Amino acid sequence: MIPVLVLILLTVLLVSLISLIGIFSLLLKEDVTDKSLFILVSFAAGSLLGAAFLDLIPEAVEETPDIFIYVLSGILIFFLMEKFLYWYHCHKGKCDVHIFTYLNLIGDGIHNFIDGIIIATSFLINVQLGMVTSLAIIMHEIPQEIGDFGILVYGGLSKRKALFYNFVTSLTAFLGALTAYFFLSGKTENFASFVIAFAAGGFIYIACSDIIPELHKERDIKRSFLQFILLLMGIGIIFVVKSISG
Repeated sequence: MIPVLVLILLTVLLVSLISLIGIFSLLLKEDVTDKSLFILVSFAAGSLLGAAFLDLIPEAVEETPDIFIYVLSGILIFFLMEKFLYWYHCHKGKCDVHIFTYLNLIGDGIHNFIDGIIIATSFLINVQLGMVTSLAIIMHEIPQEIGDFGILVYGGLSKRKALFYNFVTSLTAFLGALTAYFFLSGKTENFASFVIAFAAGGFIYIACSDIIPELHKERDIKRSFLQFILLLMGIGIIFVVKSISG
């Protein structure tokens, strides 16, 4: 019989590999990629808001009703991080990579850390629950990672760098899984609720402060309407996935 820790690590590896879904973009011509970014960034804004309001916050509230103070903390701390990153990288007036790419990597790293905790905790309860939970996480990750890749490329990273950094942040799931397995057994609920709510605040900040203002730069009425539809699609996919897996 396969040890539980091995099952946890193999599952986390599988989930982490989803971060490489953007590899298919390497097969596309540059002009096709540029056009697809319009779709991906609009979709990403919706998926971030959907993940925060339809997935993360409801999950955290189930464990800790007063969780909204942590959501607010996430928004405020991400604001401070953006200020610091702008000062550190762009204080001379030149910034080749948009600051929201770094914020997105931080937010995604926290989210993946949470996924690792959830995977490990569910497997420690029983293997069947671990498999069902992992399948639900995989379904959530696919639209999330598509949006993340679009944000990173739109923000100024090359496609190869976007793939690399997206994969590196996915590896925080291993840290979350190992932390839960060795240190948080029986104590994960309150800790996970705090981190989930904090990540939700970060997602809300990135979507509303950085991504949506970028969408407002589009002035063409037809393309603006298409942006709104794509944003709704991002929210809708999260809703559908949450309904199926919930």
